[in-house]
Amino acid sequence: MPAFDRYRAALASISARTGAPLSSLVVSFGILHELTAIVPIVGLFYAGRSLGVGERLVASLPEESDSWVVQRCQSWVEDGKQWAARVGKRYGAFGLQKGDQLPVLPDHLAGDVANAVVAYAATKALLPVRIAASLYLAPGFSRVFIDPLRRGVGSFFRKSP
Repeated sequence: MPAFDRYRAALASISARTGAPLSSLVVSFGILHELTAIVPIVGLFYAGRSLGVGERLVASLPEESDSWVVQRCQSWVEDGKQWAARVGKRYGAFGLQKGDQLPVLPDHLAGDVANAVVAYAATKALLPVRIAASLYLAPGFSRVFIDPLRRGVGSFFRKSP
């Protein structure tokens, strides 16, 4: 239990230093982390669509390599293909039709599917930056948005005299 007490003391000092309750900091981090995922995916998708770079980027990735970076990029592209297939199936996005079967994407990705895969992979590559930005912005976001909301909801449930 002493190790847990050290973490509790460290978290309490972070809360005191930032001026925001720990629960608000955690909620703020979670919201910001999701926003820093959604905004780049949408922005990179439309940037890739307008510049026409999705197909070229996916096609330029080597088939096989011993490089860790290339292997990681290939993994992100495969994950992106699965993500694009799920989103396309559910919402009828990326030129795919809504349906019960999960579509199988071809090896040669084209059009909006390629742009979606590139946007997904780039957002995955930006994970360390997204986490750092979420940690940095969490105290301010908590003070400006989460704490007033928490106080408003809390006052709604309190008994009035």
